Amino acid sequence: MLILFLPFGLFFPLQLSEPFFSSAIESHFRVLSAFLIDPPRLLSCLFAGLVTMAKRVYPSSVLLLLILCLLTRYSDQLQSSQVHTLLRLQRLLNYPAVLSGWTNSTDFCNIEPSENLTIVCYEESITQVHIIGNKGTPSLPRNFSIDSFFVNLVKLPSLKVLTLVSLGLWGPLPGKISRFPSLEILNISSNFFYGTIPQEVSSLRSLQTLILDDNMFTGPVPDWLGDLPVLSVLSLKSNSLSGPLPDSLGALETLRVLALSMNRLSGDVPNLSSLINLQVLDLEDNLLGPQFPSLGSKLVTLILRKNRFSSAIPSELSSYYQLQKLDISFNRFVGPFAPSLLSLPSITYLNIEGNKFTGMLTENMSCNAQIEFVDFSSNLLSGSLPTCLLSDSNKRVVLYARNCLTTAEQNQHPNSFCRNEALAVGILPHKQQKSRSAKAILATSVIGGIAGGIALAGLVFLVIRRINTKKMMKKPTTRSITENASTGYTSKLLSDGRYISQTMKLGALGLPSYRTFSLEELEEATNNFDTSTFMGEGSHGQIYRGRLSDGSLVAVRCLKLKKRHSTQNFKHHIELISKLRHRHLVSALGHCFECYLDDSSVSRIFLVFEFVTNGTLRAHLSEGLAGQTLTWTQRIAAAIGIAKGIQFLHTGIVPGVFSNNLKITDILLDQNLVAKISSYNLPLLAENMGKVGGGVSSSVSKEYSIAGRIKHEDKIDVYEFGVILLEIVTGRPITSQHDVDALKDQIQISIASDDAAQRSIVDAENLKTCSDESLRTVIEICIRCLSKELIDRPSIEDVLWNLQFASQVQDAWRGESQSSEGSPVPYSHPSVLQLSVQ
Repeated sequence: MLILFLPFGLFFPLQLSEPFFSSAIESHFRVLSAFLIDPPRLLSCLFAGLVTMAKRVYPSSVLLLLILCLLTRYSDQLQSSQVHTLLRLQRLLNYPAVLSGWTNSTDFCNIEPSENLTIVCYEESITQVHIIGNKGTPSLPRNFSIDSFFVNLVKLPSLKVLTLVSLGLWGPLPGKISRFPSLEILNISSNFFYGTIPQEVSSLRSLQTLILDDNMFTGPVPDWLGDLPVLSVLSLKSNSLSGPLPDSLGALETLRVLALSMNRLSGDVPNLSSLINLQVLDLEDNLLGPQFPSLGSKLVTLILRKNRFSSAIPSELSSYYQLQKLDISFNRFVGPFAPSLLSLPSITYLNIEGNKFTGMLTENMSCNAQIEFVDFSSNLLSGSLPTCLLSDSNKRVVLYARNCLTTAEQNQHPNSFCRNEALAVGILPHKQQKSRSAKAILATSVIGGIAGGIALAGLVFLVIRRINTKKMMKKPTTRSITENASTGYTSKLLSDGRYISQTMKLGALGLPSYRTFSLEELEEATNNFDTSTFMGEGSHGQIYRGRLSDGSLVAVRCLKLKKRHSTQNFKHHIELISKLRHRHLVSALGHCFECYLDDSSVSRIFLVFEFVTNGTLRAHLSEGLAGQTLTWTQRIAAAIGIAKGIQFLHTGIVPGVFSNNLKITDILLDQNLVAKISSYNLPLLAENMGKVGGGVSSSVSKEYSIAGRIKHEDKIDVYEFGVILLEIVTGRPITSQHDVDALKDQIQISIASDDAAQRSIVDAENLKTCSDESLRTVIEICIRCLSKELIDRPSIEDVLWNLQFASQVQDAWRGESQSSEGSPVPYSHPSVLQLSVQ
């Protein structure tokens, strides 16, 4: 008999047999220690034990019940805060669907792992969280806060592995990431993170893997990455990182994988020869070069594809015995091809396509029997294809088109082509060495011949000049002077010669014809998209300022696609954009597609627009040009220009372009104060792919009118124009819907009052230049544009007529007979035209 004494005078007799005695003593102390943690729980467990005894269950089972009961409670206590954290994250994400089953009673440490969700616990703390959505998941709603998300996430301080992939997360990566001192793996790829990579990541001293692929990070690759002492995997693929690579990468001795492909990185690759553990280096699709990088010899995968390397490949490359994949295609490498690359002991993939490699291939060259893919295409190779590449042809792919090989297959050039191309890029063909004496004799002969030729030419020149002088002395000089004047140009015209051909191309709009640009042209125009030419970034991509070779300024919008599309997908959209040319639009001048070379799908789109340098309409309303704000006449002219631009977007092309998100900050003025709409609903942008016209969803096609758009869709742009018109009238910046409603109420009150009340709304600067009738007409049409109901808003034609009428009245008041916008409109009451156009 063992009596178990408990606090509060409780005792508990247990009848134990000998085998259970020692375990009973041990359990007694466990119960006592658990009691100190949670006395109420102990009492409930004791009650359950007494009930069990009443049912004549073995006493050892009662003790086991007590122990399990207390230990379960202890486990729950450790997990409660982390459970609440996961449930808060569930509410913020609400995706993927596997999260929907989480409740307060979910045993997170024992959830069955799946491809979308894995949670790992160690010693009752969550150490790994893997949440993976579907590829191509759109960004979370606008009310999502990445800061709130991380405020909750850092309540799991024991995390060692954090994987948040394809969840639609957006915003800058918060500095709170530094609050995971034990974090070893961070993978937040395929989201919408933007901005620079925060320096707080450098405080994660245990970080071994950092994967930020397929986001929108900008700026340089951080120099502080070299401070991460145990980093072994660094992958920043498919972002918008730019600038040179930091030298500190060469200090990451533990690095095994370095993947920086599909960015805008430039300059020479730093010395990486000290990275003795580096096995994978992927720098594809950047602007790196020209020198081949210095690397360690233990590489397994080396990808330099689609960069600007233009040197010869080093001989050390032939000693990379662990190299399995080598892709240096589509660069500008020169010099002889090293046949030893074919026989590397581990090589299975070799691609040198699109370079300027020379040399002669022979049939008896050796190659690795395990090689699966070889591409020699588009080089300057001659000779015969090695026999070892032709054997087992069903098991490997061998491409060799556009060389000068002695085969009729795969479109070969004649030998002369490769020889001439080699000379053109400064590669001297292999020739037998001649003795120094022969070279000296040849040089002496050439110099002597040149000297004799010069002497003979000089003698002939003197004779001809003497004869011509005698002839000219016998004739008057009028003809000579006339010829010089008629065939020559002034020095000013010659200095501006680069503008002559461009001016001859100008059409009625003063714009060159729409055309396709090459990527090299745009890179030259923007100095390789240097940060000094960067103008801004929005939902429509990054915008750079550039200067074309003819001297004209352009704005280049760069749109990086998240999904692959063929150029054929964009054919209709490009055709529509090429028609978007109007005096009151910032018109497109052309486009450029940058394609993936493996399947020719489009990776980036560049749209080239005319560059308008005279600032925004809002700036001219508040600050003016040289301290002078726009007069009332100039304001009406700007409003008419905007209305004409909108009318063209709606009716000037088929299908029309609607829902253009018009803002006064997107209205630019050129040097002649002509208003131009700079941002409108381009059908080519990624968010509009799959939509009809300029952004009308195909899911509501049943509501389309005959014009090919949703009924009254044009009235959305009319309302936004009304907001712009309100700022033109009042001269006050409008930054919120509250401002719109307040000014609208003020104007409506003034309409019911006298002319003095209406004039109080206009800028004090323009009171003396404003006609009462002109002002009243503009105010009335502005109020109608701002009607809450779509059907109550006027058509853009009605708006344009009223503005032109206001301009005519203003000109008459100023004693002018004709509007600056064209022929005067015959006087009639606005309501007459309104009935006719509706």
